[in-house]
Amino acid sequence: MPGTLFLIPNSLGVPVTGESGFLAGIIPAQVSALTAKLDYFIAENAKTTRAFLKLVGMDFPLNRALQEIEIRELNVNSDATALPALLEPLLAGRDAGLISEAGVPAVADPGADLVRMAHAKGITVRPLVGPSSLLLSVMGSGLNGQSFAFNGYLPTDPALRAKRIKTLEDRSRQERQTQLFIETPYRNQAMLQALADHCQPQTLLCIATDLTLPTETIRTHSAADWKKRLQNQQAPDIQKKPTVFLMLAETQRK
Repeated sequence: MPGTLFLIPNSLGVPVTGESGFLAGIIPAQVSALTAKLDYFIAENAKTTRAFLKLVGMDFPLNRALQEIEIRELNVNSDATALPALLEPLLAGRDAGLISEAGVPAVADPGADLVRMAHAKGITVRPLVGPSSLLLSVMGSGLNGQSFAFNGYLPTDPALRAKRIKTLEDRSRQERQTQLFIETPYRNQAMLQALADHCQPQTLLCIATDLTLPTETIRTHSAADWKKRLQNQQAPDIQKKPTVFLMLAETQRK
């Protein structure tokens, strides 16, 4: 009988002083206890996963020594032909945990293809409760939570990025839909400036940074307000910090 593929939620970041009990306010104890029992993980990043398991082990003793736990990587650089081999231990009856670098796996994460293949091979898939930066940002933004779309990364080329911002703003206005996207952390400041420069003044923009961490900030203002804050150096420091950007354009009045 095949094992179970558990979709293990990771923290969205670790405070400078990682300590026992940190995960308790983010991930349910039952999830951490189950994670501690597994000895095979398919991870976006092995180093990050070891750090996460070390945190888990502070509250729930790991079933095996950390160096004895098998971790195989699955990330954007992985070839699709590598997926079957990752599932072979499960087909042999071994349970496994799929874990993202941060947040929940298979959402804005390369694990979705593995999950689909697991279903095709008759492997039970169990998603476990944990933090999703996308949902937390929608919850805290005050923007439309009835209809929203995640758009991944926007182009890095300034002209193409400006064009994409306009496209998303038009879609948001037409469908009254909140648009979400992310950026490589060291380009966050440039993204915020581009949004302030290219969005209509009344369009609402939310910047959600360091979610679930002591340094968490969630702020929603109009594009015009963000532009003034940037000019006056009153915007929060989001550079090199995990951030979700959200946009909601005002509908045109007749």
